Amino acid sequence: MPEPLDGTTLAAKLVHGPRPTTVTIVDYDPAWPVRFEHRAAELRDLLGERARLIEHIGSTSVPGLAAKPIVDIVVGIDNPDDEQAYLTDLEAAGYELRVRERAHRALRGGTDSEPVNLHCYPPGHVEVRKYLAFRDRLRANEADRDAYAALKRQLATREWPDINYYAEAKRPLIDEILARAGWRG
Repeated sequence: MPEPLDGTTLAAKLVHGPRPTTVTIVDYDPAWPVRFEHRAAELRDLLGERARLIEHIGSTSVPGLAAKPIVDIVVGIDNPDDEQAYLTDLEAAGYELRVRERAHRALRGGTDSEPVNLHCYPPGHVEVRKYLAFRDRLRANEADRDAYAALKRQLATREWPDINYYAEAKRPLIDEILARAGWRG
């Protein structure tokens, strides 16, 4: 189980430091999968065989689920720590590095009206498998989907010192849903 989030640990991972934020949750938009497909095609062209996996993850990947209107994508990169192998190409395409941690890079791209979060992990990484298991469970289980949406709407009523604290606040329910999905890691 991951360690609880603290300011020192978070600051070490964030390229530009913590950013206070409020979260906006909106009803599901059927344009989200289309936005993903467009970005996935761009990433395939940009990265070629370096992209071993490109998957739509997060709430925008679950039909009917309210979400932050930011498309989340995971890209399987053999060694995300070898930034010279791919990062320059992503930055040239408009992605900005936001998080640097062992075996993971998170970038922000897209436009103000169509933002994208891009997570780069090795293709078989446990976090990739967890993202996909969680997504698939929410796609298949209306009760879990509704519980998750309700929690997100409730958490969106406050300001956060950084978006990662919002994500941390969702973790207990995410862990419960993953357990119901049979997740073993």
